[in-house]
Amino acid sequence: MNLEEKSTAELQMLDSRHYLHPFTDPKALLEKGARVITRADGIYLWDSDGEKILDAMAGLWCVNVGYGREVLSRIAYEQSQELPYYNSFFKTTHPPAIALAKKLIEITPEGFNQVFYTNSGSEANDTVMRTVRRYWRLLEKPEKRIIISRKGAYHGSTVAAASLSGDSLYHEMDGLPIPDIVHIDCPYWYGKGGDLTPDEFGLKSAQSLDSKIKELGPEKVAAFIGEPIQGAGGLIVPPDTYWPEIQRICEKYGILLISDEVICGFGRTGNWFGCETYGIRPDLMSIAKGLSSGYMPIGGVLIHDRIMDVLIEKGGEYAHGFTYSGHPVACAVALENIKIMEEENLVDKVANETGPYLKKRWEELENHPLVGQVRNVGMLGAIELVENKDKRKFFSSSKKVGDTCRDFCFENNFVMRAIHDTMIVSPALTMTVEQIDEMFDLVKLCLDLTADKFGIS
Repeated sequence: MNLEEKSTAELQMLDSRHYLHPFTDPKALLEKGARVITRADGIYLWDSDGEKILDAMAGLWCVNVGYGREVLSRIAYEQSQELPYYNSFFKTTHPPAIALAKKLIEITPEGFNQVFYTNSGSEANDTVMRTVRRYWRLLEKPEKRIIISRKGAYHGSTVAAASLSGDSLYHEMDGLPIPDIVHIDCPYWYGKGGDLTPDEFGLKSAQSLDSKIKELGPEKVAAFIGEPIQGAGGLIVPPDTYWPEIQRICEKYGILLISDEVICGFGRTGNWFGCETYGIRPDLMSIAKGLSSGYMPIGGVLIHDRIMDVLIEKGGEYAHGFTYSGHPVACAVALENIKIMEEENLVDKVANETGPYLKKRWEELENHPLVGQVRNVGMLGAIELVENKDKRKFFSSSKKVGDTCRDFCFENNFVMRAIHDTMIVSPALTMTVEQIDEMFDLVKLCLDLTADKFGIS
């Protein structure tokens, strides 16, 4: 079957009949049909009708070096010709896995000297859970099993990772979370801070971890996991006081601190990793997305020496792994992806040029009648849509204002994500200041259309 000769309607029919999409209502998709994306270049996509679309989400927070990098395709081809696959089980390795591991250790914070490869961020966080519990068992503290996460967190959609995630949507599908995972409030100042200053609220929010540890019993708590900036939970940027207090509490009780870098890693916050942006000193870091800029499925867990030393000295066999752990093609592409980031100084560009410029343009939106708050770090941006900005009054969820704004984006060939009534962008790190202006104009247009629809002026 030559699908290139099919019309958009024919492709949509085949898709809805045979492809169950992630995080999608299959009935609604059957009625309306999916948008069929056929090619991409830079920050742009093209669909099967020839429409050019500005992708302000870099796919799913991941295409950091932009679309159309021929060198990454060439590297994948060359590696697949030389060694398309071999596993890392049974005391076996191969050069791409070794080379990528060496490069990762060069760019990670001091003390991280080991990486375990996975195929996704979800698998990385499953690996984190198993490694944390293995660590405490080796130290003869098997009762330390509880992992504390946060409401609004997103750590993946496998059973364990979805349990770590903190949204009832992920849990209601099949009765999660699994045992020994609990959640505390997240540092969402705009929605939860009341009359407290951001710094006051940051401390209060962090201290809920202390209270939860005391409630559960420190002898039972194994670790705390958090994204430096919560992504799919609404791009929650923590107050400056939050992470130092979380660090202090983890050290006070001797529990492990896990930084989920799946979104924040690989330059998005203006540092290689989000933990560096906030001065966090984690024991484990989960990675994916920007590791290969989405060109190949690959993830991993970076393991600090203080954990690895115990696994080596006391552990014996590490009975965990995946068929495609350290896949040679994925490793080769990820290594070349990091090389591109280094050669083009993309992390420095985000820190000193495009990140500050995005922040400048984003702050202009605070004057919009629909916008209650904007949030920015590096190449991440959020817009909080509210019914009354003076009273900080939110829309009723039944109005689906965010979904309406997203639909206007769709109609205007623009990808901006809606998370409830928060609009999110996470563009490629290669986006220029001129393209930020182009994106800003589309954002403004879609906000104006949404405001008109809901009578906000």
